[in-house]
Amino acid sequence: MAEIASTSSGRGHQSPPAPIMNLADDHLFTVLLLLPVDSILSFSSTCKRFRDLACSDSLWESLWRREWGPSSAESVKSSGLLLPWMVLFKRVCKLDSVSCHRISNLDDDDEEESSSLLPLPRASHSLNFVTDYLVLFGGGREGGRHLDDTWTAYVGESNQKTLKWKKADSVTPGGRFGHTCVVIGDSLVLFGGINDRGERLNDTWIGRVGCHGKQLTWKLLAVLGSLKPPPRGAHAASCISEKTMVVQGGIGLSGVRLGDTWILELSEDLNSGTWHEVVSNALLPPRSGHTLTYIRENQVVLFGGRGLGYDVLNDVWLLDTQEQCERWIQIFYDFRDLEESASLPRVGHSATLILGGRILIYGGEDTFRNKKDDFWALDVKTIPSKGLQVDGGAVCLNGSKAWKRLDGVSYRPKGRSFHRACADGSGRYVYVFGGMVDGLNLAVTSSLRFENELFMMELLLGL
Repeated sequence: MAEIASTSSGRGHQSPPAPIMNLADDHLFTVLLLLPVDSILSFSSTCKRFRDLACSDSLWESLWRREWGPSSAESVKSSGLLLPWMVLFKRVCKLDSVSCHRISNLDDDDEEESSSLLPLPRASHSLNFVTDYLVLFGGGREGGRHLDDTWTAYVGESNQKTLKWKKADSVTPGGRFGHTCVVIGDSLVLFGGINDRGERLNDTWIGRVGCHGKQLTWKLLAVLGSLKPPPRGAHAASCISEKTMVVQGGIGLSGVRLGDTWILELSEDLNSGTWHEVVSNALLPPRSGHTLTYIRENQVVLFGGRGLGYDVLNDVWLLDTQEQCERWIQIFYDFRDLEESASLPRVGHSATLILGGRILIYGGEDTFRNKKDDFWALDVKTIPSKGLQVDGGAVCLNGSKAWKRLDGVSYRPKGRSFHRACADGSGRYVYVFGGMVDGLNLAVTSSLRFENELFMMELLLGL
C-alpha cells in the first residue's frame, strides 16, 4: 500500500514550467526573430500563448523586413493590400503569377509631341533603377547603328502606370550597344560595348543622377595599374559586393566568344578602380548574351547565353568570392519532374532578383532565334550560401524545387530578346524596356522589329 501511495504521489507531482515559459513576450519576440521561418511555425503549435505571439502581425512584418528589406515592406503598405503580414509572407513564398501593365507616357494625349519625348526603339541597351529613377542609356537600332542618348524617368514609390521620360542633358560615354551598366550604391558603373563601326570597347564610366533626373553626369573611371579586361560587347556584369563589380564573357575582337571573368574593385569615392582576373579550377565555357545576377553578398548566378557553335545554353553557374577564394561552381539540376513543355535554353533574356529571393527570367530567344514570352523563377534559397559540397567544381540540386514557370495574367507583351529589365527598390515591380520582336512579315526569318515599349511586371500578392 505504501508503494502504491508513493507511486500515486509521484504521478500527482507537477513538473516546474520550462524556463522559456517565464520569458516576457518582448524577449520571446526577439528570440523568434533569430529563428528560421519553419522553426517559428513549429513554435506556434506548442500552446495558445506562443501561437498568438508567433502569428502576430508585428512579428511577420518584422520577418518580412528581415528577409526582404524595409523598402519592400513600405511598398506593400503603400499598395493598400489589406491582408495580414503572415498571409502576404506565405503568398510571396508560393508566388505563381505576375501581372504585366503597359506603361504610357504622360504626354500620350499629344501624339506628335509624345513621339519626340520618347526614347527611340532599341535593343542591347542598359536600363537601371537608381535613386527612384529609371535610367536608360545607348543600345543598337536597325542597321547596326548605335545610340548615345541617356533618358531618365521618375518612378518613386508609387509605381504608377504612367511616367514621363526626360532626355538627360549630359556628356555621354559615346554611342554603343551590348554594354553593361551596374548599380553600385546610388551610382552607375558602365563597361564596354560595341559601337557602330564594330569596335569593341573596354572603358569604364561612372554615372550619377542629379537635378531631379534632368542631368546624368558621366565620368571616365581612372583604372589603376595596367591590368584590365580585353575589349568586348554582349558580355554580362553584376555587382558582387558594396564596391565590387564582376564582368564575364562576351564577344571580343574578331567576333571570338570569351569565357574569362574579371573583378573591378572600386575606391570609396568611385573615382578609381583596380581590375584583376578570376582564376578558377572550373572551366566556364565561352558565351555571349547571358546574364549575371547578384543573389547575396559575394555570390552571383550566371545563366544561359550563346556558346561556341551558336548553341543556346541553359546551364547555371555560381561565382562565389567568400573567404578570399574566388571560384566558379556549376549547378546541375534534376529536371525529372519539370513539365515537358518547358524550354529553358535561351540567349538575350533578362534575369532580375525579385522579392522573395528569386531570379525572374523573362524572354530571350532559342537556337533558331524564336522569341520567347515566358516567365520563370529560380529560387536562390535552394542554393546554399555556405558549405556547398562541391564535387569536381559542380553540385547537383533538385530542379523541380528550384525552378517554377509563372503565369502571366492581364496584358501579355510580345516575345522579345535583348531587352533590358530592372527591379525597383522593393523587388515587387520589374520594369522592361525595348528589345527585338518578330516583325510583321513572319515568312521572312530576318523580319525583326526594334521596340520602345515600356511595361511593368508586378508580383501578384493579393489574389
